[in-house]
Amino acid sequence: MTDKIAYGRHGDIAVLRIQNPPVNALSHAVRKGLLAGLERAEADDGVKAVLLVGEGRAFIAGADIKEFGKTPLEPHLPDLCNRLEASPLIVVASMHGVSLGGGLEVALSTHYRIAQPDARVGLPEVHLGLLPGAGGTQRLPRVTGVAAAIDMITTGRHVKAPEALEAGVIDRIEAGDPQTVGLAYAQALLSEGAARRPVSALPAPDLIDWDAAYDAVLKKGRGQIAPAQAVRAVQASVELPFAEGLKAERQMFWDLMKTDQRQGMIHAFFSERAVGNLPELKSVAARDLVAIGVIGGGTMGAGIATAALLAGLPVTLIEMNDAAMDAAKSRIAGYLAGALKRGKISQSTHDAMLNQALTIATDYDALGTVDLVIEAVFEEMAVKKSVFARLDAACKPGAILASNTSYLDINEIAASTSRLGDVIGLHFFSPAHVMKLLEVVVGDQSAADVVATGFALGKRLGKISVRAGVCDGFIGNRILSTYRTAADHMILDGASPYQIDRVLTDFGFAMGPYAVADLAGLDIGWAMRKRLAPTRDPRERVGRYPDRLCEAGHFGQKTGKGFYVYEKSQRAGAPNPEVMALIEAERQERGITPRDFADTEILRRYMAAMVNEAAKVVGEGIARRPLDVDMVLLFGYGFPRYWGGPLKWADLTGLIGLLEDIESYANEDAYFWQPAPLLQKLVAEGRSFDDLNKEAAS
Repeated sequence: MTDKIAYGRHGDIAVLRIQNPPVNALSHAVRKGLLAGLERAEADDGVKAVLLVGEGRAFIAGADIKEFGKTPLEPHLPDLCNRLEASPLIVVASMHGVSLGGGLEVALSTHYRIAQPDARVGLPEVHLGLLPGAGGTQRLPRVTGVAAAIDMITTGRHVKAPEALEAGVIDRIEAGDPQTVGLAYAQALLSEGAARRPVSALPAPDLIDWDAAYDAVLKKGRGQIAPAQAVRAVQASVELPFAEGLKAERQMFWDLMKTDQRQGMIHAFFSERAVGNLPELKSVAARDLVAIGVIGGGTMGAGIATAALLAGLPVTLIEMNDAAMDAAKSRIAGYLAGALKRGKISQSTHDAMLNQALTIATDYDALGTVDLVIEAVFEEMAVKKSVFARLDAACKPGAILASNTSYLDINEIAASTSRLGDVIGLHFFSPAHVMKLLEVVVGDQSAADVVATGFALGKRLGKISVRAGVCDGFIGNRILSTYRTAADHMILDGASPYQIDRVLTDFGFAMGPYAVADLAGLDIGWAMRKRLAPTRDPRERVGRYPDRLCEAGHFGQKTGKGFYVYEKSQRAGAPNPEVMALIEAERQERGITPRDFADTEILRRYMAAMVNEAAKVVGEGIARRPLDVDMVLLFGYGFPRYWGGPLKWADLTGLIGLLEDIESYANEDAYFWQPAPLLQKLVAEGRSFDDLNKEAAS
């Protein structure tokens, strides 16, 4: 026994109470204690049943992340699960909170399962680039059938108790103290003369078209291996004897452990938790946030207001006139209706948010009592400075003034106020009530408690918040501008937007860069190109064909035509035949003889540009750590999670080869392909971006 497991005796039932706060992770001590407790119960005269129950917030929330990367110690989880199932006693699990990963595998190894009404179960190993490795892929199909098991395992989603009951994962739902409920259930089983019921002894489920299921999951996962491999593990549960199926599952588990994708997923997992932990903010208290203001009720402003309302914050939104006020309220009402439809909020909460927590006005004086204001108006410096001057006059002392600018200089915006320390950038991503990323842009004079408040707001809104310094585009849009430019260059030289989009979706992006541009609106890039034109270096190659589209009024999805043509009610578009004509005309004007680009070259150039600019962003301190860049690209730009982010991908791919390629590309365009000094330094020292992450954490 260990101090992580408490042994108790209640008549003829032994209770093994798991005590590993906060969520009873399956540490070595817990595994060792469960095995010792089971053996003690079996040797305890008169014990007929064993009840497993968790103390605190959960039954068992899964593996202990502190043991990730370490050599596992005996008893290994698969052996513990098999030993629980083989016990001559009746073993019962009483589940509350979450039972995830190894926690659900332990529960499936018991003979009967009872759960609280609000309990949730799941096998989320695919989110770490793995599959369940302690019998989950072999036992779950025997209780749920193949279809439900494949869905649970390949999505890794949390399943609520009622659905779990219907699927057969649990046997009963009953509210009450988990130990009291579990003891009553175990006693009832004994009174009824219930027999042991090992899941391994249940019949194997029916066959399906395994290849079709594998292909469908691989396609849905955009190339992620683990979910598709999990289909093969479930297949083993049907086609092989149970013991052989366990061996097959374990081999697949260890094969996935060796993959780059698993390394990428683990990096993403830990970086997501580390990105908001900034040493300079550890002893800094955030300012109180009771109510916030939003300037502008367009798509972005309405989304920010909705996110705040859903987080329980009253919002005062400022618009220009009555018509704009009505339009803003309509947008917010639509977003809240979506949350209501998805069951995120109740009807009464929806009504209170829309009619009580939300105030819409035209007078800035309505912002006199708010604690923080987020400006979300047109992306033009003169407009921003005018708004901030008015906010400075209207808002109370100590109120934080934040800009949602995507590119503009926060320091210049702050200079239009008398409170430089109270100004910060809070760059949301559209739709703001859905997208997880928030760039917290820190100006030269931004006070530490203002920065801490930005992160506190991000946490309250459920965002992944990343610190960014001031430069054109901050972290994400600066890097986006560079890799998009690399793509534009390839188009001038012979590639097509549609080949590039296909290559990038094959790599794992949800959308290619030109489909994304259509979604965001081509007028955004057009405005940026015009803004930067006066200071553009004459060596820079800038295609004119996107401007030709905009000049014709084609801004992408919002106008029905951009790089693609969009039919009404259809999200996906067909290639716009006008685009290639514009590109070919520009090639002729420039005297360019187009060449063919292999898919591999397109991907290499695109990613090399992304990594090179990201290295400059880190080297200049715009991002403090490589993992900050990775989280921005993962949560804001659709970078495939299983690669961990562009700088993790670079480490996995090899920095030496990337630098060599960048230097070779510089032979044709020395201005664009300037190697990042940080990348050169890491290669010269034989180090990686991950080494920098580790140094920052130490």
